[in-house]
Amino acid sequence: MASSRKMVEFFYDIVSPYSWMAFEVLCRYKNVWNIDLKFKPAYLGGVMHGSGNRPPGMVPNKFHYMTKDLERVSGYFGVPLYPPSDVFEAMFEKGTLNAMRFVTAVAEKEKEGDVLVERVSRELWKRIWSTDQDVTQPASLTEAGLKAGLSASELEEILTLSKSQPIKDKLKSVTQEALDYQVKCLCCKNVMHIPYSDTPPPHFCNLSSWLIASVMKWVGPHPDKPTSKM
Repeated sequence: MASSRKMVEFFYDIVSPYSWMAFEVLCRYKNVWNIDLKFKPAYLGGVMHGSGNRPPGMVPNKFHYMTKDLERVSGYFGVPLYPPSDVFEAMFEKGTLNAMRFVTAVAEKEKEGDVLVERVSRELWKRIWSTDQDVTQPASLTEAGLKAGLSASELEEILTLSKSQPIKDKLKSVTQEALDYQVKCLCCKNVMHIPYSDTPPPHFCNLSSWLIASVMKWVGPHPDKPTSKM
């Protein structure tokens, strides 16, 4: 008899604030929904380039809408999101290539489970989208790693690993995997892929928690504090 437990693969880049909210919802609901949650760090810049899409921040009307929308949805999901003082610089000039290689290296070192990947990703999201701090320099990545529970020696090894060709290739490979699902960005449509026996397998955009919930269970953004308020 086949197991009812499903694997959810979550493709994301910490440059995306929408991904952060989807990330937190999935972490809160993984036991409620009885899912195995697999984090798949990818690179938004690669997805944009590969799909021929333009970032929302480069389209004035989209950027204006996104600014207002983030305020609403962050309040709903209870995620402490405060845009950086210079959004364009943080997202497009500095970017997150080094950060996502760092997260990929953490995933490579963590052979069993995704506990450290979850903690490191959350700390990096906080730096960009809550405390307006850098995520490009080794010292910044080290600070995030220490807060996530990694030791100084572990971080030294991970930082070295993050610069290696195998890690660069791994990030490229996962980014291409996301592109193979025909996504156009990880900002508003990062992938939550649920492998089933049918073909093609279903995948959802990042705020489509309600689509998953339609066949599972949704009791609000905080399942430990259920509410019927809409």
